[in-house]
This record gives sequence, C-alpha cells and structure tokens, in this order.
Amino acid sequence: MSRADVCVTACADAFRGDGEIVAAGIGGAVTILGTRLARLTFEPDLITTDGVCLLTGDVPPLNEAPEVIEGWLPFREHLWLVLNGRRHVMLGASQIDRHGNTNISCIGPWERPISQLLGVRGAPGNTVCCATSYWIPKHTTRVFVPRVDMVSGVGHDRAAAAGLSAYRHHDLRRVVTNLCVLDFDSTGGSMRLASVHPGVSVADVTANTGFPLVIPDDVPETRTPGDDELAVLDRLDPAGQRHKEVAA
Repeated sequence: MSRADVCVTACADAFRGDGEIVAAGIGGAVTILGTRLARLTFEPDLITTDGVCLLTGDVPPLNEAPEVIEGWLPFREHLWLVLNGRRHVMLGASQIDRHGNTNISCIGPWERPISQLLGVRGAPGNTVCCATSYWIPKHTTRVFVPRVDMVSGVGHDRAAAAGLSAYRHHDLRRVVTNLCVLDFDSTGGSMRLASVHPGVSVADVTANTGFPLVIPDDVPETRTPGDDELAVLDRLDPAGQRHKEVAA
C-alpha cells in the first residue's frame, strides 16, 4: 500500500452517501480513480462518465473506453445537472484559503499577474450550485494561502456574504491532499484538519499550511484501503498513474 492508495481512498470517501448523482473527478488520475473506486465498492448508484459526454454502465480502467454505455450527456444537460445540484465534482486548485475560496485563474495582482492560469472556468457555478471537493497533490504554503490572488471557486465566507441565492446550494465538502484530509466542519466554515495520512504528523500539516487550521484535540489517521479496494485500484490503474501524481 502506498500514499497514493490512501489518497485515492480518501477521495472516494468524499462521495460516500451521495447516491444517484454524477460523480466527476477532474484534474488527474487520483480524482477519477476516486469516483470509480466509490462506485465499485460502497456507492454503486453513483453515475460516472468517460470524462467527456458518455454515461458509463461499466467502470473501465484509466485510459480505456467503456464497454457499456448507458447514455449521452450533452453539455446543455450537464449544465442542468450542475444548476440543480445533481453533481458532485472534485476539482484542483492553484491556491486555496481557510474558507475554501480557490484560485485557478492567475498568480499575482489582477492588474499585473505574474502567471496566467486557466481562468475561472466552471468554478463559480460548481461551487455555488452543487457539491464540491478538492484534490491537492502537493500540500504547501504556496497552495494553502491566507488570501487567494483571485477568487475562482467560492468559499464559505463569500457564499454567506452573497446571501441566500449563493449560499442555499453551496456545499463545500472536503479537501484531500498528499498529507491529510481537511473539511469545514467548524464554526464559521473555517478549514479543519479531519485526519492525517499514515506517516504524517499534525506538525507536518501545519508547517505546510499558510494559515491557522482548526485542529481537534484528537486528530485521527486517514483510513487505509482494504485488500478488496487495493485489488480494485490495481485493476483500474494497472500502469500505476496514481503513484506518479502524489507527492511523497
């Protein structure tokens, strides 16, 4: 078992209890494997896609086409699912702050950024309309910052400030990193340390976070996958792409 296996399992656990909704992992092998592992184990009703527009009846390995196609999901229908909260997406972020505001747009001041990134893309709609989680493969103070340079994904504080229209469906779940699992189960929706991965200490996490975390008196260890889950992961990822994505 590797750190990558623990991270994929933690991503899969983000979808626990979701039932029949579209589970979308975006931005890397770990998030995609998380959705597929969840569907093949404890959440069989999850709806997964080929990453483009096909609803898959089976759950193929990474980079392989599905053998069973249950339906076609054109972009218009995909947007309907987002707007009606029928999707849980796991995104990446270049920056994230203590309230879960994220940035995928630019680094540096808006007027003269140092680096241009992706733009806001679908982050505002995803974070305001449906369940959203995050996967950060390298937990550092460059990513976990006191204030993001631009808000692409909406965090708890900004959603609350915007009023009911933004906060009514706002559902920011968890952040999985190569070091730990974080959530927002605290007063004011501030980021809380939910668990540390095996071999990682609370001090390791705080040293790599650029703002104070809410830290419970007893921080558990992130659960490790069972033998059945490891077997599923080996089938879904025979080339071991997950191991290349996770920083040790």
